[in-house]
Amino acid sequence: MSEPSTVTDPADPRLADYTGLTDVELRRRREPAEGLFIAEGEKVIRRALAAGYRMRSMLLTAKWLDVMADVIAEADAPVHVVDPHLAEAVTGYHVHRGALASMERKPLPDAATLLTGARRVAVLEGLVDHTNLGAIFRSAAALGMDAVLLSPDCADPLYRRAVKVSMGAVFAVPYARLDPWPAALDTVRAAGFTLLALTPAETALDLPTL
Repeated sequence: MSEPSTVTDPADPRLADYTGLTDVELRRRREPAEGLFIAEGEKVIRRALAAGYRMRSMLLTAKWLDVMADVIAEADAPVHVVDPHLAEAVTGYHVHRGALASMERKPLPDAATLLTGARRVAVLEGLVDHTNLGAIFRSAAALGMDAVLLSPDCADPLYRRAVKVSMGAVFAVPYARLDPWPAALDTVRAAGFTLLALTPAETALDLPTL
C-alpha cells in the first residue's frame, strides 16, 4: 500500500508526468518516448489496471481518496494528493473527475501476431483526431472487432483524450501499427482477409451486396 502524500507546489518534480496535458504536440512526443500515458477518471484507471498496465503514480483531489481507497491499498506507486486549483495549475485544465494516473505502456504487438486467429479487424488510415480515434475504439469493442490496425500517421490510442472518449476500450481491443504504409496492408491480405474501404461516395456498394 502506498501512503498518500499531499503536494502543494505545482513545480514539484513528483508531478512531472502530469504537466502540460493540454499541449498535444508535447504529449505526442513525450508520452511514447518516455513509455507512459495518462489515465483520467476512476473507471478508466480501474480498466487500465485490470488490463495489466502498471501504475507509475496517481494524482487525486482529496474527495477521491475514499472512492479510490481499494486502488490505493493495492498500489505500489506513489499517490499524490492535491487541491483542485493546484491540479489545474499542473495539468493546464480543470480536472473534472479529480483522479489521474500515470501508467506504463506495454510493447506493441506486430500486426501479423494480432491477425492470427482474428476474424474481423478495423484498419484506420490517417486518423489524427484523438476524440474520433477514441470513439472508433469504443465502437470496435461494441461490434466485437478482434483488433484495430493503424497507419503510422494515426493518432496515439493512449493519448489522454482518446483513452477518455473510448471509456477504456483502447485497453480491451488489441491494436498494432501497419508500417510501412500502405505496403504493410499485404500483411492483412496474407492473413486471409479481404480489405473493404468505407466511403460515403454515391458509387460505393452496400455491404450487404458484397
